[in-house]
Amino acid sequence: MVAIRRRLAVVGVITAAVITVAVVVVSRALPVKPAAAEMAGSEGFLPTVENRAPPPGPAPQDMVWIPGGEFSMGAQDPADMNDAVGMQATLDSRPIHRVYVDGFWIDKTEVTNAQFAAFVKATGYMTVAERTPLAEDFPGAPPENLVAGSVVFSPPDHPVPLDSHFRWWSYVKGANWRHPLGPRSSIVGKDQFPVVHIAYEDALAYAKWAGKRIPTEAEWEFAARGGLTGQRFPWGDGFKPAGKWMANSHQGNFPNHDTGEDGFTGIGPVARFSPNAYGLYDVAGNVWEWVSDWYRPDYYSELIAEGGIARNPQGPASSLDPDEPTEPKRAMRGGSFLCTDQYCSRYMVGTRGKGEVSTGTNHLGFRLVISTRRSE
Repeated sequence: MVAIRRRLAVVGVITAAVITVAVVVVSRALPVKPAAAEMAGSEGFLPTVENRAPPPGPAPQDMVWIPGGEFSMGAQDPADMNDAVGMQATLDSRPIHRVYVDGFWIDKTEVTNAQFAAFVKATGYMTVAERTPLAEDFPGAPPENLVAGSVVFSPPDHPVPLDSHFRWWSYVKGANWRHPLGPRSSIVGKDQFPVVHIAYEDALAYAKWAGKRIPTEAEWEFAARGGLTGQRFPWGDGFKPAGKWMANSHQGNFPNHDTGEDGFTGIGPVARFSPNAYGLYDVAGNVWEWVSDWYRPDYYSELIAEGGIARNPQGPASSLDPDEPTEPKRAMRGGSFLCTDQYCSRYMVGTRGKGEVSTGTNHLGFRLVISTRRSE
């Protein structure tokens, strides 16, 4: 996951855009461990223990019940404990730790263009990407940079070294949820695609209107795991079981050529791949999803230091990304259509992403939850 920070793009510290890496950037793919070493109950993981209470009532429209319970949260430890991409986890996803979450309802899919359009029609809401930046909010910005826009994956037409993400990301004037690739693009005929170019405050506004909320990182991972213990993906340990594609990801040479072997080149509609055991679609690949936790790479270590089982953790009190300590960032989950073992393995269920809160991209969306606890 990468984020082109809207503020710096507007201010013009770097004229085209300023891109910050939210995943490690190493071009070599590392070997996958033998299946025998990846069985449920792998080192560091204890069995998931689901709550036995039944759902509290009928399911809200297009939502499923997640029973909650106790599980091991985090990603498998690479044998060499490095932080490379490919099929390896990353350091901010460790140590594996024990967490309990209460039951909750969650959207089966990411929020779609059709659903977001209904919200906009009812409220007149304008997303961050649609708003013209104001000079008083961006002191020192050249007037020509005060133009609404967002971040778009812009693949080159030839192979390139994977040493700079500037090679395939651009800040595009006029890009937003209605025009995901820029002002000449459209979502006509794409009602069932996930809405993208959503900043965190846009997701909050939709959630308030819908009477829902953004899930915590722990809730999201419990739901995505579907009751499995320590598996790499929401469906098990193999990325392509019995030769079947399970998620929208990138095939071919990254970043210039997606062969579309999984049926899609770029973003696809929701619910085109098999759901996990809880009935959730697309919790790996297609688009990233906001979660409510502030991002800190050391948060899991903090939970371990507190001892015991973390109950309904809400994330750290504040954000801190050592790479950009002044930028407020929230965690993201699930990976996107750009995930590939050549560059980014964040479609692995325990791994994490991060994003500056005012920045959306054309591979970032969200899904929501409803609590059953009286306190929320």
